[in-house]
Amino acid sequence: MDLLCCESGIEIECRAYPDPALLNDDRVLLNMLGQEEKYTPTTPFFSCVQKDVTPQMRAIVSNWMLEVCEAQKCQEEVFPLSMNYMDRFLSVCPIVKTQLQLLGTACLLLASKLREPEHLSAAQLVSYTDHSFTEADLWSWELLVLSKLKWDMSAVTPHDFFDHILRRLPVDTTTWDVGMIRRHTQTFIALCARDYQFSLHPPSMIAAASLAAALHGLEWTKRSGVALNDLLVCLQGITGIEKDYLQTCLSQIEGMVTSMMNERDGGECDASKLAQLADVAVEHGDVKGAKAETPTDVQDIHF
Repeated sequence: MDLLCCESGIEIECRAYPDPALLNDDRVLLNMLGQEEKYTPTTPFFSCVQKDVTPQMRAIVSNWMLEVCEAQKCQEEVFPLSMNYMDRFLSVCPIVKTQLQLLGTACLLLASKLREPEHLSAAQLVSYTDHSFTEADLWSWELLVLSKLKWDMSAVTPHDFFDHILRRLPVDTTTWDVGMIRRHTQTFIALCARDYQFSLHPPSMIAAASLAAALHGLEWTKRSGVALNDLLVCLQGITGIEKDYLQTCLSQIEGMVTSMMNERDGGECDASKLAQLADVAVEHGDVKGAKAETPTDVQDIHF
């Protein structure tokens, strides 16, 4: 018998296929919905915990963290998970502004260890900061983050809800490109992770609103004859989140995207153009094929 080797020299990402048994079991979704609250900050920590760090500083560091993930071609889940660690840490432990990038770097290191086949190395991360601190400093803060989060690092993220929610929506996967819907949804999830206004929202709400934004932007609602309001009602039935809350979160996403696109080209943006963001905003979306470059150094920004 002849054996045929189909391996090639091209590096291929190996990921497990979604398990239909798990996706069809409502208990899995209900368990995630029940667990997500304990991984979501419950207080506006910039007003009651942090005195020296501001949302603007968080935005600068989060942009840098996203650039690092893109340069290293990390899994899509790494960045939102690292931001979850950062927000949970900031909600329980005050720091000074000079420690914020070190905290973000430690969170990236931890998130990559959980979600990457080959996690980022401390040396790589320190080099991206222009050696503003040492590897020993990074390892020390890694332990500090772990202790403050009580070693509970398997947080539920919006990415965990995507397949469960999409499977329960009336989306014909034989005619609609699920990969395209996924990429656009992932883009909106990453944008939400960057923005402090979404840090207190539960992951299921961000996942549902991001998926609604992706479907609306790709004109699924228009071509399928399903009104946006009906889509939100369906998402409410799946996640148990009130439609008004989903509408508010969706409006916040649309407002954020509108602001970004207006800054980009000075033009107007409406909900039907949401899909453009995943195609033109390479630095914020699916950049697996982009050339890796060293991110802008946060130290260049004067807080």
